[in-house]
Amino acid sequence: MLILVTNDDGVHAPGIRALSQSLKEMGRVVIAAPDRERSAASHSLTLYHPLRIGTVSKDIYAIDGTPTDCIHLAIHVILKGEKPDLLVSGINRGANLGQNITYSGTVWAALEGNLMGIPSFAVSLVEYKNHDYRPAAEFSVKVARWIGEYGLPKDTVLNVNVPDDPEQDLDRYLITHQGWQRFNESVIEKEDPRGKSYFWIGGEQMPPEGGIDTDVGAVADGYISVTPLHADMTNYQALEAIRSWNREK
Repeated sequence: MLILVTNDDGVHAPGIRALSQSLKEMGRVVIAAPDRERSAASHSLTLYHPLRIGTVSKDIYAIDGTPTDCIHLAIHVILKGEKPDLLVSGINRGANLGQNITYSGTVWAALEGNLMGIPSFAVSLVEYKNHDYRPAAEFSVKVARWIGEYGLPKDTVLNVNVPDDPEQDLDRYLITHQGWQRFNESVIEKEDPRGKSYFWIGGEQMPPEGGIDTDVGAVADGYISVTPLHADMTNYQALEAIRSWNREK
């Protein structure tokens, strides 16, 4: 297999190294990742300045752009149009759960791969107190083998979240749907030495909302969550309600 690996934590992040090392048993692994951290880059694409590719070592490339940029440059430049058999994005440092996946460069890199016709999945370490990427890396191989054997439904990527437990049972996983993980959002104002204001966007994480059949509920109960996603964000349940509006008023 030819496997393309990316992330949003940067090419030197320990998660991407653990992931790529584990996937090497399945074939050639090519890393094309941002040259620095690009967390919360979502699906952003660089259009108004040029991009550069740096070679870190054989089959490892650092790109001064977003995760989505990395997918395009990897396919069209680094691999010269050769389509990978699989794209894996991660291992992200921190969870990608609930509505927060809309911010995630990790998840949207996988979705970009899917839009380009490549079977793709994203994988994240839910907590990082232990900094132990081994279970997530090993579970990624399991998911890669599933995809190799069964394929993925059309327009589908998998979003995998693995608890940061060195003793994590890799058979303790659930197929879930997206839940809710809200933040008590805030903007913190500070003052620099010249007396000018600057701001940090942050907030306190609220308790997860959703049962064990949701991604947030599953990981809160110690399970690995595997959630099928797609880029179609239409609210189909709302279509008829919106169509029924009397828009002549």
